[in-house]
Amino acid sequence: MTAGAQLRRYRLWQAVRVLLACVLLNAAVTFHNVWPTLGVHWPGELSVELAALLLVLALTNAWFGPTPRALLALLSGVVVLFALGRYADVTVTALYGRDINLYWDAPQFAAVIEMLARVASLWAVAGVCLGAAATLGVLFLIARWSLLQIDDVLRMYTSVRWGFGAAGLALCGCFLVQQRSDLIPRIPRFSIPVSRTYAAQITRITDAVSGRANRALPASPPLHSSFSALDGSDVLLVFMESYGSATYDRPEFERALQPARQRLQAAIHDTGRGVVSAFVSSPTFGGGSVLAHLSVLSGVEVRDQDHYALLMTQQRPTLVSLFKSAGYRAVAVMPGLRATWPEGAFYGFDQIYGADGLDYQGPGFGWWRIPDQFSLAALDARELQRQPRKPLFVFFPTVSTHMPFEPTPPLQADWQRMLSAQPFDAEPLRRSLTQTPQWTDMGKAYVNSVTYFLDTLSSYLRARPNGRFVLIILGDHQPAANVSGAGASWDVPVHVIASEPQILESLQADGFRPGLVPLRPAAGKMSELAPWALAAFGETARGRRARVAQTTARAP
Repeated sequence: MTAGAQLRRYRLWQAVRVLLACVLLNAAVTFHNVWPTLGVHWPGELSVELAALLLVLALTNAWFGPTPRALLALLSGVVVLFALGRYADVTVTALYGRDINLYWDAPQFAAVIEMLARVASLWAVAGVCLGAAATLGVLFLIARWSLLQIDDVLRMYTSVRWGFGAAGLALCGCFLVQQRSDLIPRIPRFSIPVSRTYAAQITRITDAVSGRANRALPASPPLHSSFSALDGSDVLLVFMESYGSATYDRPEFERALQPARQRLQAAIHDTGRGVVSAFVSSPTFGGGSVLAHLSVLSGVEVRDQDHYALLMTQQRPTLVSLFKSAGYRAVAVMPGLRATWPEGAFYGFDQIYGADGLDYQGPGFGWWRIPDQFSLAALDARELQRQPRKPLFVFFPTVSTHMPFEPTPPLQADWQRMLSAQPFDAEPLRRSLTQTPQWTDMGKAYVNSVTYFLDTLSSYLRARPNGRFVLIILGDHQPAANVSGAGASWDVPVHVIASEPQILESLQADGFRPGLVPLRPAAGKMSELAPWALAAFGETARGRRARVAQTTARAP
């Protein structure tokens, strides 16, 4: 082979390496999520940040010569950082259903990682850690190799410097022109810059730290009631974790849950009770249950952690304070509470049963350990069955339907046995504890956990047919988007079960309908539940008939 042929072959392979380097660097910051997995794909978008980098490298090579190797290593680290930022942005948004907010999501990362590690095997945890470290190392080596290929060719050929510089300048200009108007064709198509993602997070953190995020909260709605319609009945507000409208909207979920809903409807009917249901719009999606809790209890919509923290510093009326002023005993049953809870002072509960206070002696199920049936059984034994006593207002956020949804506890027909150290028979317990989460397909586990809680309610209603209580079952938010589906709404179901028909009739005037199947559109925001419930609890028969008549007249 002649020297000229060797040179042409060398330049050809050099061109291939440079082209591959550009493709790899571009794909590292422009990929999209493959829903509903943790995988990614490249849809053919371009990175304006890579274009700017090529322009800068072309200029610095022309003016100062080759880029120092230490600086290329630093740039390689920046590429890895941008790739991680891009992955977090597209994956969290796709699977979690909302944007990430590092300021208040970051403190929860450790708890989430600990939760997932608790339900996964040791080998799986070790494999994930080693895989993550290896992936970062490989990304760095790929980025460094790619930048070396580009810098070498820029050093060697003046024409390439001119070409890369012109291409980088043209692409940056094209991107800026596209940003001026939505009417300008998106050709070529650029990905959202990762620097913009990081800038948004920095802005959120700065706003939170400086206090700019604490925008004025709306005034509390009128919260008052005579509670005459309750006539001393207990009120149990049960936030069912991750119980979203996906249980109705996704046909496969709706079909799978239909038998459990039929059993619950039968238990309601057979015990002389009634039920009405509606959809309401949650202030959060896929997580952030405390935002839903405070929205309902205060009647003020709380959509972010900044408003949550600000509201906690103010003296506002809540359902807790109103029930207490009416002579009720306010109790919080919180099996997921493992540490101190400063919010308890804001609400003013008379009794808070956290994980330690519930004193569960049976086998643990996943990270949250305590089955919801036990929590309900403990509440029943310690508070509901105690006589004489005040009427109760109970706040109960559940845990058994929390991601990753497995292992799901067995249902125990003997409620008294749930309070013992051996609440389950050996075989049902073995079947439950051998369940392992299927991380890429969690729909079946989700349905099983929802079925478990609906059956728990059915069993409890039959065990207490004469119990005088109003039971409000409310989803706090939709499950994460990898379960609820792409583009899912923020709606959640709410069911109100009661023996007092006048309460159910009053709620129908606010958009509820008889039965366990809500209708769309949503009746309103979740924060509106407090005034609706208070109106129903204190409305006179005459006022109720007038409101129902008005609603019927407005109906198409």
